Amino acid sequence: MRIVFHGRNAATFHDGLSARLDIDAELICLPDELADEGDRHAYSRADVVVATMLTGDQPQPSGARLFQVAGAGIDAVDRSLLPETATLCNCYGHDVPIAEYVLGALLTSQIPYFQADHQLRRGDWTFQSGNRFHGELAGRTLGILGFGHIGRAIARVVRPLGVTVHAANRSPVNDPLVDAAYSLDALTDFYRGIDDLVVALPQTPATQGLVADAAFDALPAHARVINVGRGEVINAEALYRALSRKRIAGAVIDTWYRYPDADKPTPLPAEQPFHELDNLIMTPHMSGWTQGTIERRKDAIADNINRLAAGRELLNVIL
Repeated sequence: MRIVFHGRNAATFHDGLSARLDIDAELICLPDELADEGDRHAYSRADVVVATMLTGDQPQPSGARLFQVAGAGIDAVDRSLLPETATLCNCYGHDVPIAEYVLGALLTSQIPYFQADHQLRRGDWTFQSGNRFHGELAGRTLGILGFGHIGRAIARVVRPLGVTVHAANRSPVNDPLVDAAYSLDALTDFYRGIDDLVVALPQTPATQGLVADAAFDALPAHARVINVGRGEVINAEALYRALSRKRIAGAVIDTWYRYPDADKPTPLPAEQPFHELDNLIMTPHMSGWTQGTIERRKDAIADNINRLAAGRELLNVIL
């Protein structure tokens, strides 16, 4: 079996994969840009393609039986270009670190670690017990928009701390971790009943720009927004207005509107000057990228390849 890893991201899952396979296989790493004729030929003849994208600029993987996305997001895969022989699958494994990232963001919003540290280094004891209160998570209500793998992992982490969990999702939610569930048709009520909002939705035509001015008008002024889904789910202009005008207390944003490419390797992540705001923490799409994520995804990718070779049902089938 010939297995091609297309692009730098996919190549991350090459080392150690062969030891997880039950079959003999040829593993080939190819660059993001398939300009070389030999690379294009190897890609088109692969039995399995491990990748994060499929576009019209690439050759078609005409021999593929499995197109394995090396992550959860499939928005960069043009499904119309898949051959009829190929099954499209994705994988997860990133829910654990993303839940921890969200917990860290929530704790930082209540406990002023950095401000207290900065002031104490100058001999300023403002935050000493008896002087000024800081917040706590217990008793707050967290709204999770998108209750899939990531949403459930976040709920599991915050519930033991006394946080009430509300969820809004396209399909009905019936989960003991959730205290109240809403459909996407009832988002105004959902926003009004929460203290903080985590966006954990994938980007689709239905979710693009879903969180916009109406959401920020409905959220309480003390709310903070955390985005670990896709940047475009939150309307960039609406988010900037809400933060710059202090309609909400703040945000922690990990997924963005602009990313590095060959032409601009170090861009700012949006057209709007988010970097000038003092009520925003910006991170470069890092929340799910840990060694644990890599190992769990290697296990999932190898499992699907073994299933393919044995004629068994594949997991996480998209198409």
